[in-house]
Amino acid sequence: MPVYRDEGVVLRTHKLGEADRIVTLLTREHGKVRAVAKGVRRTGSKFGARLEPFMVADLQLYEGRSLDVINQAETLASYGALIAADYASYTAATVMVETADKLTESEGSLQQYLLLVGALRALSRHDHDATLILDSYLLRSLSLAGWAPSFFDCARCQAPGPHQHMVVQLGGVVCDACSPPGSPRLEPSVITLLAALLTGDWAAADASDDSLRSRASGVVAAYTQWHLERGLRSLIHVSRERAQ
Repeated sequence: MPVYRDEGVVLRTHKLGEADRIVTLLTREHGKVRAVAKGVRRTGSKFGARLEPFMVADLQLYEGRSLDVINQAETLASYGALIAADYASYTAATVMVETADKLTESEGSLQQYLLLVGALRALSRHDHDATLILDSYLLRSLSLAGWAPSFFDCARCQAPGPHQHMVVQLGGVVCDACSPPGSPRLEPSVITLLAALLTGDWAAADASDDSLRSRASGVVAAYTQWHLERGLRSLIHVSRERAQ
């Protein structure tokens, strides 16, 4: 049975039998991997805590027919406890790992892996507001997957911008000639924030107010769920927290 080593971030876990757990990982070199961690739910498990959601670990695995088997796990970054201690960070991280789970398959995606690990690190350190980190992650992960939004030139005919009509089905802002009847028009300040989140311009993003962030988040949520074609179950909890 082939043995391989990789580092990965834990996306989710499921119980298996009385003491085992199925762990879904986004790895650095092997893409998404589902593997069995045997005995990790026992009190004396030597690496159970290293295989919780949001943890980054160095792993040794045996390649199996349907599920691989985790033989060793050493912690590389312990983000789980820090993220779980803050509700806004926890709900944002939950959306991130669900998105990564849906965007990635068995083929490797180093950029997606590094993006997710960087976003989880930023959440654990409270580098920026949790909703800003989440929205930036969503826009950038979709871009890596081939759905980069346009927030300047027309997404349909490429007419030079700026434009204000936002149509998620067409890939971003569109010119007056391409905009369907009734398409919403965004304020320039909202489009500027969206562009900052996409490019990682944190000075501009951090300077935005709560009202602007809320409107931008609505656009990001609509864009994400349209292109994933399946709703993000965890996103509703983030939306409820923002509304409080």
